Amino acid sequence: METKKRGITRWLIPGLIFQSVTIGGGYGTGAEIAQYFGASGYVGGLLSAVVTLVIWAVMCAVTFEFVRVFKTYDYGSMMGKLLGKAGILYDILYYIMMFIVLGVLNATAGSMMSALTGTSKWLGVAILSVGVIYLVFKGTVMIERVLSFWSYVLYAVYIVFMIVVFVKFGSNISAEFAKGEINSSWFSNGCSYALYNLVVVPLILYTVRDCDTRKEAVGSGLLAGLLGVIPGVLLLLTMGADFAAVQGAETPVTVLFDMLDMKWLYIIFEIVLFGTLIETGTGFIKAVADRLEAAAVRHGKELPKWGHPLIVVGMVLIGVLISIFGLLNLIVKGYGTSVWGFLIIYAIPMLTLGVYKIAKATKKS
Repeated sequence: METKKRGITRWLIPGLIFQSVTIGGGYGTGAEIAQYFGASGYVGGLLSAVVTLVIWAVMCAVTFEFVRVFKTYDYGSMMGKLLGKAGILYDILYYIMMFIVLGVLNATAGSMMSALTGTSKWLGVAILSVGVIYLVFKGTVMIERVLSFWSYVLYAVYIVFMIVVFVKFGSNISAEFAKGEINSSWFSNGCSYALYNLVVVPLILYTVRDCDTRKEAVGSGLLAGLLGVIPGVLLLLTMGADFAAVQGAETPVTVLFDMLDMKWLYIIFEIVLFGTLIETGTGFIKAVADRLEAAAVRHGKELPKWGHPLIVVGMVLIGVLISIFGLLNLIVKGYGTSVWGFLIIYAIPMLTLGVYKIAKATKKS
């Protein structure tokens, strides 16, 4: 029987898992950071990051408290409690987003492996697929341990990377900061990036199961927002080494590593980044497995023994197929719509109806 996490651990785990699932793909390469934060100007990007931090922290805090009060540790149960039968709309949006993300992860893994080792992209796709399947099969405890540990590794590598960049190009960064560039879009960019990643919050509800009090649930939610945004801020700061070149690059971190000319650090960074791809894929697929298992239990049934493996392997294969056949470009066209969908179906109801239901339940207890 699993024992409850105690002390600081139960406060940190949700945030570490949130950061782990969020950072895969464009976040880790710096592409999303340049697109959303960097587009606001160097100083404006820091303001955008604060906006994202506030939105993530508030959404995590309210969602975690809702989950604690109503004990809805999968997104299906949570949305059912929040919206009733209309909660099915979230499932539709979620599957669209999940398959987009899985396609992107497979494409990224293939490209990274090919660029780093010169081998076939299929090796990267295979490693990603095996890693995701293994973690989901091993279950919640193993996922929490691996994703939390990898978060510490990622923070360590990011900090080393940042220190090296500051030592070599500190004068460039100071000069860029002194310009004080703040574009008028800083607030909207911060909001857009926060909304872009809101889908991650309902993926990590299982991490809240050890929170016994409102203080723990809300506190861990606020910490999650902070832990999620810190790596992005670190990346943005390092981009000051050559902000103009980074802004025009497809993968900004590659520009920075070319400037550093430190192959060993680049290899370590890429290995850590590849691990985040596995983490993100694991988070999305585990959420579906949890949701279907919980639905079966609510109806007095259990998934057959072959059900769980079929769900996991099936979703992994669909993600591979999307990346292979170029269906990703077609699906991504509807990506913006799905982001607004999460705002309308999840964020606004949670901050209004969700808060009301929490207050009502608290009065009854």
